[in-house]
Amino acid sequence: MPGPSKDAADHAAFPPGSVIIPAHDEESVIARTLAPLAELAAAGQLEVIVACNGCSDNTAGVARGFAGVAVLELDQASKAAALNAGDAAASRWPRLYLDADVEASPAAVRSVFAALNSGQVLAARPAARFELQDAHPLVRSYYRTRLRLPSARGGLWGGGAYGLSQEGRQRFGPFPALTADDLFVDRLFEPAEKAVLDVDPVVVRPPRTPGGQIAVLHRVYRGNAEQNGRNSQAPAVPSVACPSGRRGTAGRTLSEVALSVRGPISAAHALVYVGFALAGRRGSGRPVVWERDATTRQPAAVTPR
Repeated sequence: MPGPSKDAADHAAFPPGSVIIPAHDEESVIARTLAPLAELAAAGQLEVIVACNGCSDNTAGVARGFAGVAVLELDQASKAAALNAGDAAASRWPRLYLDADVEASPAAVRSVFAALNSGQVLAARPAARFELQDAHPLVRSYYRTRLRLPSARGGLWGGGAYGLSQEGRQRFGPFPALTADDLFVDRLFEPAEKAVLDVDPVVVRPPRTPGGQIAVLHRVYRGNAEQNGRNSQAPAVPSVACPSGRRGTAGRTLSEVALSVRGPISAAHALVYVGFALAGRRGSGRPVVWERDATTRQPAAVTPR
């Protein structure tokens, strides 16, 4: 195990707050997610809640191996239900909602809490670093374009984590049963009310294969369609969720992709991005189970402490 982090070494200086982690069958990666926060949780300086939902594996057992981590178990496989259960169990503010396969360092959590405690913003997330070393060249090409898009860099969505102050959380009631909770939350806030922080980034592991990336994009575009009113079976998004009238983003994204081209190499990456986008949209309307990537969910060599 790595030695104590510089953040965990100074527990008394760590600001109060809660980290809520919804987890569905994440036995292979939950230890990797919890390890950076383990010392703070064990010392009682950070409230960490893992909300297991509909798990058929040992996610809960692995999470309970970390001292100070609270574990909830829900029968229903529902991220929204897990987020709501985590909120009900949490006692501290601000709150960071963290995907179970994303790693956030104590420095990243501290920075989010500090930004939210300042009162200058109501919602914030750390910057994200996409781990692409083992990804297929086409997947790496897709992300080279994605990382140049202003909308992808500046929104609360797509980074695997977002934080809310107590005032920010009062913008809505229970988390709705939508595919893209991060997009829902992002649309609740005007640009001046939210921030993507240039701090120690969270680690996000995209799919390694083109097929895995397309499957994830099916879910992404289905989530967009739900909140743009194109899916009649989706719950209605409150009107406050689009205070500036922001709706469909396809046209804006295409414009950003075109503007990202600076030469033949970036043009090739842009074409790959568009190809993935078209493939992802093509299958996004079919009612299917929650698509998730299995290529990066390999057992993590982390020992609870």
